Amino acid sequence: MSQSYGKKSLIIFLISLFLFFLVYPASFNLSADFLNSKLKLEKAGFSIPHFFNIPFRLGLDLLGGTHLVYKADVSNLVAGQSSADAMEGVRDVIERRVNIFGVAEPLVQVEGEDRLVVELAGIKDISEAIRLIGETPFLQFKEERPEAETNAILEAQKKGDKLDQDPYFIDTSLTGKYLNGARVVFGGGASQLSGAEVSLELNEEGGKIFKELTEKNLNKRLAIYLDGVPISAPTVQSVIPDGKAVISGNFNISEAKELVTRLNAGALPVPVSLISQQSVGASLGRESLVKSLKAGIIGLILVAVFMVLFYRLPGLVSVAALLVYAIFVLTFYKLIPVTLTLAGIAGFILSLGMAVDANVLIFARTREELRQGKSLNSSFSEGFRRAWLSIRDSHVTTLIGAIILYLFTTSIVKGFALTLGIGVAMSLFSAIFVTKSFLALLIGPWLEGKKWLL
Repeated sequence: MSQSYGKKSLIIFLISLFLFFLVYPASFNLSADFLNSKLKLEKAGFSIPHFFNIPFRLGLDLLGGTHLVYKADVSNLVAGQSSADAMEGVRDVIERRVNIFGVAEPLVQVEGEDRLVVELAGIKDISEAIRLIGETPFLQFKEERPEAETNAILEAQKKGDKLDQDPYFIDTSLTGKYLNGARVVFGGGASQLSGAEVSLELNEEGGKIFKELTEKNLNKRLAIYLDGVPISAPTVQSVIPDGKAVISGNFNISEAKELVTRLNAGALPVPVSLISQQSVGASLGRESLVKSLKAGIIGLILVAVFMVLFYRLPGLVSVAALLVYAIFVLTFYKLIPVTLTLAGIAGFILSLGMAVDANVLIFARTREELRQGKSLNSSFSEGFRRAWLSIRDSHVTTLIGAIILYLFTTSIVKGFALTLGIGVAMSLFSAIFVTKSFLALLIGPWLEGKKWLL
């Protein structure tokens, strides 16, 4: 039995050591640098590499960023469309745009009937993000006018008439709403840097319209307008039946990428306007993070001191199990990854209390068995068995609460619910597997005469 638990404890220790370096790679890297320097390994053509670093994902209140509130104009909805449907459409489109922009962990949520809240953590170019979110690219395909019409409109415009008409191209029914996707391609320019083009793929309905347009305008120009400005006006060489087109507007790579980003983000179903903007500075976020970590460390130390003073040897074992628990939980936060906010850190600290509570139940039951004169092995086995039902019930009810909070609340509370849920689930593993393995390894005849340690 002791050998079995000894193997388990060794495996737990080795896994925990590896995960500790994953959570805090600086500890490994500093040791590696010291050994490389001390042993002069680089001169021998070998050196200890650094441990790979996966950063924690921090939320707006810890990393800094900006908080935006948009108001949507839902006064002119089409028949059959509700404001809730329109706002959900706005949320989906803006979330796609923000994700394309590369924000660490965006929050995009609807508030009320016409408000949308956007939180961009760690964003550096706020004005660029606002521009990207707010813009609604309008893509149009236009066919060439007959020469007689063009000349007539130009003559009229010389006299001050028909100034609102395009003398060269006529609107068609083919617009950006039929667009499935866009991507950057490279044409036959002198170099790839100057030959960047934008390839468009239309949906089935748009493909049919495009086929009809190319049939109708063979050997004529078909212009592509973006936001009312002509981008490209290629001549139709053949009928295009597959709904694929190319915009060749002498783009450089960055211009082509920006256009693709805007086109893929889609058009907003209703107009929106920015009504509020608040920034959280990186220094304020860093201060919040430092205070949160300090609170967690102080809480962990106080709990450890209490457990050692009150439960002695089992308390010391529970502290070791608690450290393993914290390493495992933080690893999950990194790998999922979980966006850590102040509320999320609060959930983690609360789950630490749940982990300690499970150990307290086990040790209290074990003490009762010892007071009845039972042996150490029997007392610990019975203590774990009798405590399990209470531990299971308390953890399951907390998990249910965390799941409900995660499913039916806003993102800030969701962060709390997620960290709490992960912590509570890991607490079950820690109490039943880690604590039991460590204690079983220590229990033996040598303790029978030293019950003061318990």
